Amino acid sequence: MKKEPSETVVRTWARLVRAQQVAMSKVQTALKKAHLPPLTWYDVVLELERAGGALRPFELEREMLLPQYGLSRLLERIAEAGYVRRQPCDDDGRGLLVEVTRDGRELRRRMWPVYASAINDAVAAHLTESEAATLGDLLGKLVGDGLSN
Repeated sequence: MKKEPSETVVRTWARLVRAQQVAMSKVQTALKKAHLPPLTWYDVVLELERAGGALRPFELEREMLLPQYGLSRLLERIAEAGYVRRQPCDDDGRGLLVEVTRDGRELRRRMWPVYASAINDAVAAHLTESEAATLGDLLGKLVGDGLSN
């Protein structure tokens, strides 16, 4: 029989979930007020840029941790807006490559200052740099990323 989590662990879990909800709400609200698309659009463009400008949909899905059906609809909307385009994949005639456009790169550059300010509002306004580093290290342990910064 598995042991029940302690009161401290349950309280920590609830605060972790709530902190994520509050932070994401601040980011989404700031983007909406600035008449910018949702954060997921930023994330798609960022991942494409990090990959050198293009990825196969399944690679993007893996990087973003989104279900395939959700990513397909998301990519459709972003492509309709002109921020990404789908191209045939040279390696596989049936496959597609999702490529960021110049407008997509510009969109991400416009979104970043709003996003950065919302991050400051959600985190930096409440924690010292040292506290943020400690929290980042602890969260890194939870997600197992092995990063020290």
